[in-house]
Amino acid sequence: MTDHLQAISRDAEVVTPGELSALLDAGGGKAYIGFEPSGIVHVGWLVCMRKMREVADAGFDLTVYMADWHAFVNDKLGGDIGTIRLCGEYLEEVFRVADIPCRFLYASDLMDSMGYWETVMRVMKASTLARTRRAMTIMGRSEEEGDSDMSKFLYPALQVSDIFRMDLDLALGGMDQRHAHMLQRDVADKLGWKKAVAVHTPLISGLKSGGRMDPLEAKMSKSDPEGTIAVHDGSDVVKRRLKKAFCPATAEGNPVFEIAEHVVLPYIGRFTVLRDEKWGGDVEFETAADLGRAFAAGEVHPADLKASTAEALNGILDPFRAHFATRQEMIRRISTAVSR
Repeated sequence: MTDHLQAISRDAEVVTPGELSALLDAGGGKAYIGFEPSGIVHVGWLVCMRKMREVADAGFDLTVYMADWHAFVNDKLGGDIGTIRLCGEYLEEVFRVADIPCRFLYASDLMDSMGYWETVMRVMKASTLARTRRAMTIMGRSEEEGDSDMSKFLYPALQVSDIFRMDLDLALGGMDQRHAHMLQRDVADKLGWKKAVAVHTPLISGLKSGGRMDPLEAKMSKSDPEGTIAVHDGSDVVKRRLKKAFCPATAEGNPVFEIAEHVVLPYIGRFTVLRDEKWGGDVEFETAADLGRAFAAGEVHPADLKASTAEALNGILDPFRAHFATRQEMIRRISTAVSR
């Protein structure tokens, strides 16, 4: 199980590695990742998708949880539950194209029992208002936004209750979900319930972000089309947006480098910088550390990094592009609702 432990732990935070090792020794268990059906899937999701496959390959029974009522609480897609569920169908298609072994479950199905709401009440009794406020960042909201909408305070309790009701052994998500997973572990300790291992993947910054911005504020967002690359965007769109992207001569806070590090290298296993012969010709890197050193030393020009990242990323996105070529009306409806 050492290989699976290394694969899941690579490029991720694991809380805790010892608990994950014990699960792998026992053959896996139940795992999940939750998504609000709230818009178009961008390339930042590929980081989680890669980890989803590694978790499934390690023997975990993986559930992809479509948090439709959570999206409603979070005012997504104009609060139209019909459009939110259409977006859930769209997400299912994305994950099928990615060929991830998983099952799908909607929040509206899990919530349809008194037992679920009893769990919510017990979770809320074991939580404080201050801790709930801190966890509201999982929604992409500030701690103060719940003051004008009480339902926002319910959201962290729902997410924690989801984990308990599914009897999960492992909760997977981006670093933006860390507060909810840590709250679940704290509540589990207080109530004597099973505590899920938490695995958190890095966040990809928006193409216009970077520098020393807070990662949660800088992350790629579907609400900023020009700072985002959708998984089914055309190859010319990918090239144009990466060409215009923020790309300082350093790996730190650089969204283009982040895509090379967290998407291209894990998916392809190498990163090829395409260069004219007069600048030394093409050069290949097998690790982000080696690419980062060369980039910082000026051996790789930002323009070459952008063009090479676009070339590699386009190859990764081809299957999504082909699948959604005949589903433009679905994409149009969801995109229109995002912009409301």
